[in-house]
Amino acid sequence: MTRRILLLSVSAGAGHVRAADALDATVKALAAEGQDVEAGHLDVMDYVPSSFRRIYADFYLGLITHYPRLWGMLYRITDDTRPEAITQRMRRTIERLNTHRLRAAIADFAPDAIVCTHFLPAEMLMRQIRKGRVKAPVYLQVTDFDLHRMWVVPEMAGYFAASPEIAHRMRAVGLPADRVHTTGIPVMPAFAETHDRHALANAFGLDPAMPTYLVMGGGAGVGALDTLADTLLASADGFQLVVLAGRNAEMLERLRHLAATRHAGRLFPQGYTHHVERLMACSDLAITKPGGLTTSECLAMGLPMIVNAPIPGQEERNADYLLEQGAAWKAIDGVALGWRLRELRDEPGRLAAMAARARAIGRPHAARSVIDAVLARLDAS
Repeated sequence: MTRRILLLSVSAGAGHVRAADALDATVKALAAEGQDVEAGHLDVMDYVPSSFRRIYADFYLGLITHYPRLWGMLYRITDDTRPEAITQRMRRTIERLNTHRLRAAIADFAPDAIVCTHFLPAEMLMRQIRKGRVKAPVYLQVTDFDLHRMWVVPEMAGYFAASPEIAHRMRAVGLPADRVHTTGIPVMPAFAETHDRHALANAFGLDPAMPTYLVMGGGAGVGALDTLADTLLASADGFQLVVLAGRNAEMLERLRHLAATRHAGRLFPQGYTHHVERLMACSDLAITKPGGLTTSECLAMGLPMIVNAPIPGQEERNADYLLEQGAAWKAIDGVALGWRLRELRDEPGRLAAMAARARAIGRPHAARSVIDAVLARLDAS
């Protein structure tokens, strides 16, 4: 009998969806190998009223973009608020009243197991589990190197942690120890593959022998990437810069103009790509915001990082983890970034040590570990 795994994500930021996509791709790979398993992936925001979506997802994205300090304050306040507080009970009631279409979609899929990459569907299903309306085991995958209180959802069949410390924190807040698994954050199977740097660099027009730094502005290409690239390339020679503009067509055009007029042969603009692992394989260092998924992809590739502009809250804690583990440095602005690049260029042993630490803590097979744990329980039941 085919085992059906339903993946539930929330498009409030790209990371939760990408984690579910990684799990989906892993299930498809297992099916291609002959295993009797299939997956479905639902974005919760596709099954709620537009008013709820605007408040939940659009408001969140607007807040972290325009008022990051306010978001950081809210992050800390909600982390300190007990689940039984009236505000939290009201929030869960509002969520439940706006997700009846999602419950119907779940019933239509008839899953044997459910994996949530966001706490919202997990909280909604918690009540259904208690009422005996959901029989399938439900799992929760944390997608940051942090454990916010909203991720502490009772009644789950299992919890997947990004690191041993987060697994310890899960047990410390009372989640059953035997249900806590240290898997890492799921990344696409391509990040676990072996890549030929020389061949890929040639394909992108890069010099495979020259130090290569990858600047990632996120899926929307947010930030003055052209100004940053111009400043970095003008400040020193001896390296080339690959800059991802994401879906920001205007930024991509500005970067291309800059490459043609000022930094030919050293600046390589790229638009949105589904194969960022190929660019990572050509690179010696990533300059990126410390999102949980992006940094997990870098770690899976053994790619050290300079992290910048972390969102207060989860990204700050992701940055703390990477710095503590020795896989990243932090730059608070463009001046600091230029300084750190010169330091790493002049002392290549330090960059090599960071790369070694990234490889040591990276979990390229995290998605497979999650799916294996889910299937093991189904096979045992």
